Amino acid sequence: MRTDDTSIAYEPVASYNTYLEAQRAVDYLSDQKFPVEHAKIVGTDLRLVEKVLGRLTYLRAAGMGAATGAWIGLLIGLFLAIFTPGRFPFLLVLWALVWGAIAGAIFGLIGHALTGGKRDFLSSSAIVANRYQVLVTTDRAAEARRLLEVGTPQAAQAPQTPQTPQTPHTPQF
Repeated sequence: MRTDDTSIAYEPVASYNTYLEAQRAVDYLSDQKFPVEHAKIVGTDLRLVEKVLGRLTYLRAAGMGAATGAWIGLLIGLFLAIFTPGRFPFLLVLWALVWGAIAGAIFGLIGHALTGGKRDFLSSSAIVANRYQVLVTTDRAAEARRLLEVGTPQAAQAPQTPQTPQTPHTPQF
């Protein structure tokens, strides 16, 4: 039995290898008119997974900086064009976009050079769980268990003990 910060007691009714399976179980409960506001999906055994996307070169750093600078320049140019009287507001926007891209490329190069070759790669990070439990308030747990056992016997499992080997969930990037 678990409690959260509002002193409402929850207990596990099913355990799944993937978040999608746990989500389907809660969706199934919702389809059966179960009050899903009494349910939670909780990931356990959390870990950080970082997928390396590629090498960060000076050219790539300059390009990424230029793209960011162009967006900032475009935003500034649009604001200036709205509030500045003139015959050619699009030239003001274009000027701000170009200078933003140039400044961004310079800052991207300087930032990459200052790292001194440390962490010269691009990556994306995600926190993933090895297991996902569907928790339901204690007063509704028996009903949720019954619905999941009747409707999704192949997907719902009894909560596993820590000694049971777990199949790690591989994140999709």
